[in-house]
Amino acid sequence: MSLFKARDWWSTVVGNKEEFDQGCLCVANVDNSSSGQDKIIVGSYTGFLRIYNPHPIKPGDAVQAEDLLLEVQLPEPILQVEVGKFVSGIELLHLAVLHPKKLCVYAVSGSLGNIDHGNQYQLKRMYEHNLQRTACNMTYGPFGGIKGRDLICIQSVDGMLMLFEQESYSFGRFLPGFLLPGPLTYSSRTDSFITVSSCRQVESYKYQVLAFAKDAETQENEQQKRGSGKRLVVDWVLNIGEQALDICVVSVNQLVSSVFVLGERNFFCLKDNGQIRFIKKLDHSPSCFLPYSVSGAVVNTLIGNHSSILHVYQDVTLKWAAQLPHIPVAVRVGKLLDLKGVIVTLSDSGDLQCSYLGTDPSLFQAPKVEARDINYEEYDAEMNKLQKIIKEARKIKDIVPKMEKNEDFALLVTVSPDLDSVSQAIESEVKAEVVPSVTVKITVEGKQPTLAKLSVCVQPPLALTHDKFTLKLESSVSKTVVLSAFLKGNISPADLEGTALASYNTATGAPRVSQCKFRLPLRLVCSPAHPSKTASQKLTIDTNKPPVSLVTLFPDFADQADEDQLNALGFQLLGGSRVTLLASKTSQRYRIQSEQLEDLWLIVKELTVRLEEHFRKQNCKDFACTFSGPIPLQEYFEIIDHHFELRLNAVKYEQLLSERAVQFRAIERRLLTRFKDKTQAPLQHLDTLLEGTYRQVIALADAAGKNEANMFQAFTKLKSATQLVILLISLWQKLSADQVSILQATFLPLTQDTQELGWEEIVDASVSHLLKTCLSKSSKDHALTLTNQLCIPKDTNKLKKHITLLYDRLAKGGRMSLNTDFDSQQTMIPAGKQFDIHLCAS
Repeated sequence: MSLFKARDWWSTVVGNKEEFDQGCLCVANVDNSSSGQDKIIVGSYTGFLRIYNPHPIKPGDAVQAEDLLLEVQLPEPILQVEVGKFVSGIELLHLAVLHPKKLCVYAVSGSLGNIDHGNQYQLKRMYEHNLQRTACNMTYGPFGGIKGRDLICIQSVDGMLMLFEQESYSFGRFLPGFLLPGPLTYSSRTDSFITVSSCRQVESYKYQVLAFAKDAETQENEQQKRGSGKRLVVDWVLNIGEQALDICVVSVNQLVSSVFVLGERNFFCLKDNGQIRFIKKLDHSPSCFLPYSVSGAVVNTLIGNHSSILHVYQDVTLKWAAQLPHIPVAVRVGKLLDLKGVIVTLSDSGDLQCSYLGTDPSLFQAPKVEARDINYEEYDAEMNKLQKIIKEARKIKDIVPKMEKNEDFALLVTVSPDLDSVSQAIESEVKAEVVPSVTVKITVEGKQPTLAKLSVCVQPPLALTHDKFTLKLESSVSKTVVLSAFLKGNISPADLEGTALASYNTATGAPRVSQCKFRLPLRLVCSPAHPSKTASQKLTIDTNKPPVSLVTLFPDFADQADEDQLNALGFQLLGGSRVTLLASKTSQRYRIQSEQLEDLWLIVKELTVRLEEHFRKQNCKDFACTFSGPIPLQEYFEIIDHHFELRLNAVKYEQLLSERAVQFRAIERRLLTRFKDKTQAPLQHLDTLLEGTYRQVIALADAAGKNEANMFQAFTKLKSATQLVILLISLWQKLSADQVSILQATFLPLTQDTQELGWEEIVDASVSHLLKTCLSKSSKDHALTLTNQLCIPKDTNKLKKHITLLYDRLAKGGRMSLNTDFDSQQTMIPAGKQFDIHLCAS
């Protein structure tokens, strides 16, 4: 917001629920009064034409009835109003009104009134032109160097420039390469029309080139072909890279003129030959502008923006900024009531204001503060108290402030304990007779009426029947939406958790977000099966409590009548292999085994969660799970190598596709040249080469798509194996929740893999940072350098070496924490000591 406001000299509201734009405002001496005082002409899209002559008794007074000189409703909408010498034989000013299908020129005259009603003004139509094409905007000037009169050029919506020599139609020309109309202006010094095309280029066309070009009525579609007459050629072109809102030409003198272009983000000043004088980047979105010459030497520019601020620039220097009561769509400067430089602004809803720039002196004086003695002891005690509070606050690990529970909005997610009787799975790739689904109910309630947008998300390959909802909530009335979750991809998911996110606005209009997490049942991704005695991957989880019957832990997978399932259960993953869970009869151990390492993750996680819930219900607070090792790093590294190999294949396919595409385009150019040649020449087997290249491109594209699908499956397996390794390390070294979160942020930085930023390079950088800071053991570790730019490595040897080193450091007692008082230690740190880290996330 600006410190200063535009001083209101006179203001009014034009019409009632009418619309206006930048061409609907004009300030000029339209009635040719001897005093030279300007009038304000306003036209609206409703068809009303109004002429004002403001003369407030005091600044800020309400509008008087005599301020409105003329008000008339025309039969068509008014697109633009301009004042110039438009009538032949008379050098008086006349009013030109542009309608969509008509151009009318009027004479505005006033006669003295005989009574107290004042002068009477009349609108007399001098001539009109019916347009064959729909008009967009117009400009005027002494085209061709003519003196004493102004000609009019109208740009149609389909790109035709129609020139009128006052009462008669002169000619029309189509702009080459036209798509959408842009702002149009005329430069009298170069005798050329300047516009901004839909290609975001400033283009200049000479009037003589337009006059001698082909006739538009007969050669509309023949601009680029040879024939009689000359071709319409642009004088100069400048690419500004953005769409223009308005364009204007200001001549400082007879030798110098500048072209000003207002873009969506920048303000351009060009020479009349297309060279750039300067470019000013705007901080706010502009809405209108007006360059004007001051004393014939300096050009100032008024720029209004959508923040209701009017900026005054001198070249690129901001000279003044004033706050306006509305967003201006048109701004003009005129002489009103012997007051020069009055700024006239118009909004799109009809707020018309005449203002000036300046400040009013403030008569307020701050009272003197009573002198009082300073109690230094009291200040010292307060300072010590504040320093103590700051010191305690710095010790808190969680630096993010905790939001208080929002009682005005409630979001609750309920997952059905049973699977759907009729599966709601759609387009599933799982190779099974029936793909199960589960119902998820989401209840939303707000104390205030609001519009809530609800988004539900699960990790692929899981999918939802519906994921986005828009709910119109009433006061204290809950609404429930029902959806189903199912396994869509033919692979086991890495996570069964989902998130429901609701965005809404409070009663004061502030945006808020409410989030609720939920967990899908294990039965959604696997089914009961017979236990398997043989498996290549085996893990053993130890506990400090007596073993629990598997029927008690997994009642949804066990048969109560089968006594063999007390100590052995089988799980058949819908998108994976069979997993067997064994409970020891004598010791406090549980064994999980399968053919694939990544398939163990869901069962191990579910086992630990259900064991904790079981002993929590029995009020057992000292229950703990442990893992005695070893960590299956070798199998984990094989999964990493498989994922990295698919990434390298993707790069290879991309390079081959690029080469074949270049070859395909080169052959096409050769064939096109042969076909354009008037003398027939043999193709020299170019058509056979083109067909062969096309088949190669299709084959490479299919192979790249198949590799991308395989890479998604490999990344899902990698996430499952990574979470399993993190869980085993945490059970093995009895890590706290904060230390586990550091490992998760280090090894799981991405939710999905991309070619630009892959898992291997990010994890390598994160692990290297841990080894350099909190897990460093010598000064040699501090010399580890991190690459400034993350890119795909040549191989995974360095990554596997760093992961092994991290495993060894943790085995020797290294620990991680988020202490903000971390000070990098440059000396040897003994093993088994608590280490600190101030930044661990990649």
